[in-house]
Amino acid sequence: MELLHTLSLLLISLLISLQLSISLADDTAALSLFRSTTDTHGALLSNWTLTSSTSTACSASWIGVNCTNNRVIALNLPSLNLRGSLDSLASLDQLRFLDLSNNRLNGSIKAILNCINLKLVYLSGNDLSGEIPAEITSLRRILRLDLSDNNFNGLIPTEFPAKLLTLRLDNNELSGTIPSSLELIPKLEQLNLSNNLLYGQVPESLIQKFGNESFLGNEELCGASSFPECSSINVPPSAASNRTVESSPTSKKSKRKGLSPGAIVAIVIATAVVIVVVIYVIVACYCGRYSRDSNVGSESGKKRSSYGSEKKVFANNGGGDSDGTSASDKSKLVFFDRKQQFELEDLLKASAEMLGKGSLGTVYRAVLDDGIAVAVKRLKDANPCGRKEFEQYMDVIGRLKHANVVRLRAFYYAKEEKLLVYDYLPNGSLYSLLHGNRGPGRIPLDWTTRISLVLGAARGLARVHEEYETARIPHGNVKSSNVLLDKNGVACIADFGLALLLNPVHATTRLGGYRAPEQVEFKRLSQKADVYSFGVLLLEVLTGRAPSKFPSPAPNHPLAEEEEEQVVDLPKWVRSVVKDEWTAEVFDQELLRYKNIEEELVAMLQVAMVCVVPQPEKRPSMSEVAKLIEEIRVEKSPLGEDYDESRDSLSPSVATTEG
Repeated sequence: MELLHTLSLLLISLLISLQLSISLADDTAALSLFRSTTDTHGALLSNWTLTSSTSTACSASWIGVNCTNNRVIALNLPSLNLRGSLDSLASLDQLRFLDLSNNRLNGSIKAILNCINLKLVYLSGNDLSGEIPAEITSLRRILRLDLSDNNFNGLIPTEFPAKLLTLRLDNNELSGTIPSSLELIPKLEQLNLSNNLLYGQVPESLIQKFGNESFLGNEELCGASSFPECSSINVPPSAASNRTVESSPTSKKSKRKGLSPGAIVAIVIATAVVIVVVIYVIVACYCGRYSRDSNVGSESGKKRSSYGSEKKVFANNGGGDSDGTSASDKSKLVFFDRKQQFELEDLLKASAEMLGKGSLGTVYRAVLDDGIAVAVKRLKDANPCGRKEFEQYMDVIGRLKHANVVRLRAFYYAKEEKLLVYDYLPNGSLYSLLHGNRGPGRIPLDWTTRISLVLGAARGLARVHEEYETARIPHGNVKSSNVLLDKNGVACIADFGLALLLNPVHATTRLGGYRAPEQVEFKRLSQKADVYSFGVLLLEVLTGRAPSKFPSPAPNHPLAEEEEEQVVDLPKWVRSVVKDEWTAEVFDQELLRYKNIEEELVAMLQVAMVCVVPQPEKRPSMSEVAKLIEEIRVEKSPLGEDYDESRDSLSPSVATTEG
């Protein structure tokens, strides 16, 4: 009997070991399939390889993969431009943490419902679609669910898991009413349903707990502060599913009607004939008398102006431009997505505040009637390209979606006026944080904040380079004033793509970015020159000195006496100081008050110096720069069974800025 008992235990042990081995093999197979379907060129997840027949995703330490007890429990792959579906992840039944935000994943999320141990799910900024399954309740352990900035439609599920702390469904196409069951989720701390197609009454308790901002952008909601009276709105349930976001004079979400092929052909031919006649008449009557440099109104520095000069331009050109812009075209903004759309007139009558003037125009902060704030860049002296070419440039800029790149939402084109509409980022720029209010009373910019901001900027610039690697399109204007902070303090690269609007010969002199040596010599922008500019930005963050000030050597430095009158750029000054082992003189005095960061400062200095080497071919790529910065400061939160469910260890903002 004792022998039989021993054999039984041995058999059970073998079965358990076999099961664990099969499960681990399944995890590796699932991730391998995920890579093959989402990283078709094999460049994004390059280390996802098996070194031997017995190696696994856990033993091979695949990037973004964390394991406990030889099972995959975390998949952290944000902002990698992955494309494809989530279906291959269905067998990861021990997965706790999933961050695939800001990629290009598509399809439904039904596959992850099999991952019943999920706690943190961040899928924002993708192209996921379909309905949010009612079976979402099967994820009983889930704490935070972020599905924002996708294309989900249909109704919001009536039930969610009881442990839920965060629910973000904003910037989708969800319709119907707000489920009253959301009021019953006991620990819900964050809720955002803004910018959907919801209608009906907003529960007062949700408004009191989460504020109006969580529900704005749903035009048919009613019954609470900042929303109209419910009695004035009558939206039948069937109407929501038929709404679109095509703009019209009376409604921003009017119903789209189809036309027969014959009618479309007739309209196209008639329109072409009319345009040809109009162009002929305009050229015959006004050729030689019309100046392309017509005055469009002086730039005013007064706050809360109202785009008076733009209104004047539009009013004076109702007959159409000679470039083929018809009067009907001129009244529309062209949007890149279907969220938060508005009419041109809404923009023109919005209260406006001038934020500043740049090399390509003036930037305003405009607040629309519904309280939404946008940043509007009014271009001037841009390359006088035609409408088609301009739209092609805008499509290049507008299709880029990344958490660390300021999003171009819309543009307006007319021969005399070109407007770009961006997300408004309220927390200023890296330049203002570094150099603003220097002196008594200034709040120092601490090292932790600096390193997270430059990491965010590096990731944004790396995404720009990767997205347009084939075309070799650079940013062309990298500087600290073009690193902006969003409402969560996340760093975002601004002004990408505007170099396309300039003659290449003039771009290097017109744009104010930090110029590489080869730009001065050959007058060309490039991605390698962007890397140099980013290296100068890193030196600016480390030294606290603005590159435009061309500092001379430190007062007590041996070179100070012989080069006192010599103008020296920032990289050259740093090289001279480091060469003579005066490294401590390099760093901003605000940083020297912090303890135990000397190694991090020196490591970041080394990254900066490799970026600003004079030879372009010796500089790293921006993706390599981002990885170097990540390696300086790596913080990993526990994700095993002892994970503290009451705290937000990996929020989306942290996941995108601190690696």
